[in-house]
Amino acid sequence: MNAPYIKHISYDKDNAMTQDNDETELPVTDPIVTGILDALAGGSSLTVEQTARAIAEQRRKPKDGPQLWRKYMLAVKQQAMHLGKTGQIEIVHKGEVIDPDNFKGRVHLRLKK
Repeated sequence: MNAPYIKHISYDKDNAMTQDNDETELPVTDPIVTGILDALAGGSSLTVEQTARAIAEQRRKPKDGPQLWRKYMLAVKQQAMHLGKTGQIEIVHKGEVIDPDNFKGRVHLRLKK
C-alpha cells in the first residue's frame, strides 16, 4: 500500500504533527531553464550553442576561461528537450518544428508561437 505524498509537515500549537496535502506546489526555478527563457524572451531564435554562451556570460566569474559555455551545452540541451515536451518552447530544424525527444544536429530554440 502506497503512503500519500506529503508536501508539507507543520506543527500545531500542541506540537502535534499535521499534514498539508493540498495540490498546490511552488514552482522550482532551475537556473538553466530561466536562462533559456530569458535568452529567448526577445522573440529571437537561438541555437543550443548560442543559448549556452548567453547563460555562461550571465554566470561568468573573473577566473573562468573563454570556453566556459561548453560546460552548459548538455544542460541546455536537456532542459530544451524538457521545455519542448511541456510546450514552452519549440525546437526547430531547417524551419520545421521537430520532436523534442528525437533531434540531433544544429537546431534552433524559440518560444512557442
